[in-house]
Amino acid sequence: MLALWDTKGSEVVKKLAAERRNTGGGASGLALTVVAIVDDARIREVEEAATIAASAHPCRLLVISRGPVSGPDPETANAKDRLDAEIIVGGRLGPCEAVIMRMHGRLALHAESIVMPLLAPDVPVVTWWHGPPPERLAFDPLGVVAERRVTDISQCADPAASLMQRAVDYAPGDTDLAWTRLTGWRALLASALDTGSTEVRDAMVTGSVQDPGTALLRGWLTSRLGIGTRLAEAPALTAVELELADGSHIGVRTLGDGTALVSRTGVGDRILPLIKRRLGDDLAEELRRLDPDQPYGWALQAATGIADLNDRPAVRTHVWQDPALVGVRR
Repeated sequence: MLALWDTKGSEVVKKLAAERRNTGGGASGLALTVVAIVDDARIREVEEAATIAASAHPCRLLVISRGPVSGPDPETANAKDRLDAEIIVGGRLGPCEAVIMRMHGRLALHAESIVMPLLAPDVPVVTWWHGPPPERLAFDPLGVVAERRVTDISQCADPAASLMQRAVDYAPGDTDLAWTRLTGWRALLASALDTGSTEVRDAMVTGSVQDPGTALLRGWLTSRLGIGTRLAEAPALTAVELELADGSHIGVRTLGDGTALVSRTGVGDRILPLIKRRLGDDLAEELRRLDPDQPYGWALQAATGIADLNDRPAVRTHVWQDPALVGVRR
């Protein structure tokens, strides 16, 4: 690991190239660049997740931690522009090479000027916000440069309102880890539905109205089945019940030990895995496909009632916003 304190972007580029030469590394083996935006206290979580994901998708990880931006607030008025960086090639991150950058002062508003020269050549870019994302992803230029944009609204103060905002702001290429965490549920339900041709006439999900995963699972069922999906209020997502046109029932219910009970009228009950995965496994799934996630768009559309999400342009244009002036009358 090489540490650079109070440095410049050009120096980071030179030192990364030197470290790669010293370790025999080459950008030709990289599948993509992951740009992770995170608070300084949570950088280790990003490193651990990226190490897991990189075992399937060798990548260059660019971690951006933004400090307070200087502005009219007395606490930030004297914030100095400064860039600190750590370069890690090999070692604890395995096949992932990383540059961890802490940007202070107004330099944080222009992170793209530091990041762009560090992107691995000729590979896709994925931007991941490990924390509350901006209200509009286009406010962050690091989201504009990416083919895929990964958010996690479960970390927002009001996840239900944030889900609606993600639909308002949606562009093909967006996805959210609340959706990724539903992969096990969707696989179990799809398998149960594929065993028969009888159409579903009623669907109910047991979960919380504040849980974005519950809302997205209801949206997915609605978009797939073409019927409204009812909600049975509970503290967390625990069950799905489907009533078929022939009067039979399909049920999936969590057992609380990493398994789920899958039942169907006339068929013996089965206990199947429904494991809560590590953050790195969820990230690896999102890195597997870099084209727009249309099922997510359909589920988000059904969950929020905002139409034609997958028909929107996939290209975003940066919208300048100075955090120091937000809420300040001019």
